[in-house]
Amino acid sequence: MKSKYDSERAKDEIEKLRKEILKHDYLYYVVGEPEISDEEYDRLFKRLKELEQAFPEYITEDSPTQRVGGSPIKGFETVKHTSPMLSLDNTYSKEELIAFLNRVEKNEQNVSYYLQLKVDGVALAVIYRDGKFLKAITRGNGIEGDDVSENVKTIKAIPMNLYTNKKDIANIEVRGEVFIRKSVFTALNKKREEEGLNLFSNPRNTAAGSLKLMDSKEVSKRQLSFFIHTVPYPVENLTMLSEIDELLKQYKLPVLPHTRLCKERECIFTYIDYWEQQREKLDFIIDGIVIKVNDINIQKRLGQTLHSPRWAVAYKYASIKKETLVKNIVVNVGRTGVLTPVAILEPKELSGTIVKRATLHNLDEIRKKDIRIGDYVIIEKGGEIIPKIVKVVKEKRKDTKVFNMPAKCPVCSGKIVHLSGEVAYRCININCPSQVKARILHYASREAMNIKGMGEVMVEKLFNASLVKTIPDMYELTEERLLSLERMGKKSAENLINAIAMSKQRRFYRLLYGLGIRYVGIKASEILEEHFLSIENLSKATKEQLSKIEGIGEVTAESIVNFFSEKHNIEMLNALKSYGLSMVYKGDKKKSSAFKGMKFVFTGTLSSFKRETAKKLVRERGGEVVSSVSKNVTYVVVGASSGSKFEKAKKLGVKCIDEETFKRLLEKA
Repeated sequence: MKSKYDSERAKDEIEKLRKEILKHDYLYYVVGEPEISDEEYDRLFKRLKELEQAFPEYITEDSPTQRVGGSPIKGFETVKHTSPMLSLDNTYSKEELIAFLNRVEKNEQNVSYYLQLKVDGVALAVIYRDGKFLKAITRGNGIEGDDVSENVKTIKAIPMNLYTNKKDIANIEVRGEVFIRKSVFTALNKKREEEGLNLFSNPRNTAAGSLKLMDSKEVSKRQLSFFIHTVPYPVENLTMLSEIDELLKQYKLPVLPHTRLCKERECIFTYIDYWEQQREKLDFIIDGIVIKVNDINIQKRLGQTLHSPRWAVAYKYASIKKETLVKNIVVNVGRTGVLTPVAILEPKELSGTIVKRATLHNLDEIRKKDIRIGDYVIIEKGGEIIPKIVKVVKEKRKDTKVFNMPAKCPVCSGKIVHLSGEVAYRCININCPSQVKARILHYASREAMNIKGMGEVMVEKLFNASLVKTIPDMYELTEERLLSLERMGKKSAENLINAIAMSKQRRFYRLLYGLGIRYVGIKASEILEEHFLSIENLSKATKEQLSKIEGIGEVTAESIVNFFSEKHNIEMLNALKSYGLSMVYKGDKKKSSAFKGMKFVFTGTLSSFKRETAKKLVRERGGEVVSSVSKNVTYVVVGASSGSKFEKAKKLGVKCIDEETFKRLLEKA
């Protein structure tokens, strides 16, 4: 019997897990900078599923377990998928794979399996109509994604026409992975190094970033590739995946290579073991093997969950590990003054990139792993992306040096503060060059002011030439000044000046995010824009007013108040205002009051617009969007696959409306 204590503990852990998983979803799917490996993520996800199964009263429709995951990239038209693009369950051991095979074969006879290499790329759906390429859609959140057709047209592996009279082929949809070959990636980075540009971090992130570019000409330079792994709808009454692939090859569609049809388990395990040993010889990165039931009729009987099919699984390989030497440990200073120790390594090729550095996060982490200068260490890439030190090879240790945090900032010689109870060491000099450069980079980033060309190399050049020492200094730049820099061409100078000028038209919330106020991310910036409409209004807000806003909270509220209490921050804002930057919300400054006093809750999936769009429409009409159902709520808007909020609303007698009724309310308002 579950006690109240167990229930409360489970509730707390569920909430923490959800926040952690959503954070990593954002980093992986939106930012493209994951912090943990796939295995660590799956462990969190599995634990959350177990707790929700044990305590179903805490399941909500917005839980990560109730949705496919991710969110579409802004800047492209959002398109609904013809059918959900599900993800696969992952296994990391032969025992887990055997358990999957046992489940499949429990009620099925003569099952064969189709094995595919699991390419580490970006999921994409490609649709043809009447034999011609129609559109390409990113996976997004699995239900809807972004139309990146113009960029995908540059991928030469994807034919623009299918020369056939067969209706099924002429109107086919195929799904697969966009990726960059290792050889291409190496050549791209070599060219960027010669041009003095920042190097790409890894092939997968580069492929993902390339699909987001607004200039298809630039995309074509990235030489993206594509492999098909799935056809979501029946083709010419074929019932076997292996047969469908053979048919696709006839029309020069880029089917995954090295597939294998297996009827015996020994065949499956041999294939897995072979490619684990041979994967580094491939010109593209794989992180495992996908095992699918070959017969589509059996697939239909096995069915699927909301999250994944029951007839397929991904066997994930452990990250490739290699030994190298810690030549030194240096300290980087970030835009908030935090000192981050970084290991300088003997260069080592790992998963398609040359690894020369690995972050050590903080001094506690160094002490925990007992990493010293001169140690031989084992490195791997977390999620095949982020280089990290796994362990020290202590049997090789000799003549090593223990690392200690510096007493003064290594950049500006300013005072270093380490507060009791905090892990971080901080430089408290706000004029520290490293902090200033990092703030400028953040301000110029795509999510903020989107100043193309203002990358790390350019900021370093401008700073060293004393052309840019503060954020407002960027708006004093001229072509003549830029041309004084080494290896700066006229066209590059002209493009940068134009990008700086264009940043003046960016929306107020982009500027707010670019200011780098601690704890104020891009989402919080949008919320603040909608509530306060201008920098001036926001600067006058109290902590109490701010903390009452959904999505802000006390810590963020205090940080905002502190930011506007600093004299130099106000001076910076006044300078930016004098250069013509937008400091007000450019939508309707006077909101409608039609929904004034009304509270709305959304549950389930809306078909006509995204959840955030619906919330924004309510706020624009003076209404309030809340996350939980109570008697004070005016309407609960119920979409498809609604959850516990709908049930709670019915019990409390709160009025529930469908999407069409909600749209009529919007029109009247």
